[in-house]
Amino acid sequence: MKKILTSLFVLLGFFLLATPVHAQGPTVTDEAGLFTEADIQEFNQLASELNSKIKGEVFIVTSDTNNREPRDYADDLLRERVGNDNNGSLLLLDMNQREIYITTSGNMIDYLNDKRIESLLDDVYDGMSTNNFSQAAKNYLIGASRFVDDGVPKDHYRIDEETGKITYYKVLTPFEMTLALIGAAVISLIFFFIIKSKYQLKMGTYRYPYQEKSSLQLSTKQDRLINSFVTTRRIPKPSSSSGGGRGGGGGSTTHSSGGGTFGGGGRSF
Repeated sequence: MKKILTSLFVLLGFFLLATPVHAQGPTVTDEAGLFTEADIQEFNQLASELNSKIKGEVFIVTSDTNNREPRDYADDLLRERVGNDNNGSLLLLDMNQREIYITTSGNMIDYLNDKRIESLLDDVYDGMSTNNFSQAAKNYLIGASRFVDDGVPKDHYRIDEETGKITYYKVLTPFEMTLALIGAAVISLIFFFIIKSKYQLKMGTYRYPYQEKSSLQLSTKQDRLINSFVTTRRIPKPSSSSGGGRGGGGGSTTHSSGGGTFGGGGRSF
């Protein structure tokens, strides 16, 4: 018994060490000193509500010292907090380079497609252009929450900006899910009554002699891929760092950074 317990503790310790740990920072990192304590408390509340919807984390970061490309800087900040390809979004207000950038990861890439990113940038820009920084950040959180409530757009797809590969996502509507459940239940009942009628089974009394009539034969099978096809098209690169409008209406333009996939877009102010 002691050996078993010891082995379990060793396995648990190995699992904890092998599991990647991400340094989740605070919801608001206000290096540029744009917000009051009351603002930050309100942002924390709004972010907490949004986090529960996406099963992830959203953040706001301000900086007046960043000299890196805003997109790369924002991607790295989000990766440090949630890890690669996990659910999350981050708004960067770069006061040094006068740029707004929103980066997305995981399911937020799909919730905030290019068109929705552009809409969020419009709302954030309105606040930044009048030095109403609190309103700018609030617009980001409220707008993102509204888009999550709306769900992933119909016929949504992702576009890789480097390869032009398009990946389509099928979103089931509540009506389609209900219809599928009803269809599955009807088919199951039909199958049950056909089998019951065929074998004339009496519920609770019949026992199949599986020991006498069962057998097992194993054989080797190999599956070989003959051909596969991927639909791609080349997306022209924009002349500026703004990424929100790339890819058009229902799609999310993605890029690779540090081993993860990110969406998003930016704008100068």
